[in-house]
Amino acid sequence: MSTTRHLVNRRRRLATAPPRTPGAEPDPASETTDTDTDTGTGTGTATATDTDTDTDTDTDTDTDTDTDAAGDAPRGKTSRLRVGLPAVLCALTVLLGAFAVWAFASAGDLRDEPARQNTALTDIGRTSEVKGRISEAVGAVFSYDYASPARSDRAASTYLTGRAVQQHKDMLADVREQAPRQKLVLTTTVTESGVEFLDGDRARLLVFADQSNTRTGKDEETTYAAAMFAVDAVRRGDTWLIAAIDTFTR
Repeated sequence: MSTTRHLVNRRRRLATAPPRTPGAEPDPASETTDTDTDTGTGTGTATATDTDTDTDTDTDTDTDTDTDAAGDAPRGKTSRLRVGLPAVLCALTVLLGAFAVWAFASAGDLRDEPARQNTALTDIGRTSEVKGRISEAVGAVFSYDYASPARSDRAASTYLTGRAVQQHKDMLADVREQAPRQKLVLTTTVTESGVEFLDGDRARLLVFADQSNTRTGKDEETTYAAAMFAVDAVRRGDTWLIAAIDTFTR
């Protein structure tokens, strides 16, 4: 009976054991005397061998996969760079073109801006000239003497033009009516003026003036007042004329 079991166990070990290399010494463990535990030992060896084989196979597969992935990564990055670079250059070209259009439009607006045409900021000689002539004109046309009304008429014809002619008549209408009876003398003196705008033969000035109104009858009386108004001026030949009067009232 023991002989039969010995043969069976030996055949099992031979069937599960790995093939021997020619010339290698036999493994003493494989020649162990047949016992009931030999069956378990052989089975365990076979299982371990199968596990190692599977592990090696998985490792090789993973290694190959990682190698392929590592090899594909640079190629994918290069491809993305090749595709992205033209798009970036195109976007930069569009942005630069839009900036050029905006800069050209802004420069045109600056050239057309009234402040850029206002030579009162740069032409000191012309600014001083228009201030002097208009100050003289305002003092002449807004002064009136009941004893010499023709002087006021001459001043009006000399320094006024356009709308200012009728505006001046309306503003001095009450003075002309009351002057003979009250013997009025109106005197206007410009105290300060400033050129708001000057462009070639056109200008606008802000004028500050003091006015004194004197009654020279039996009870002489003088009243004083301050005035502020703007005038539009135009150049005619060698002189400046008042073209419009703005008293800032409606």
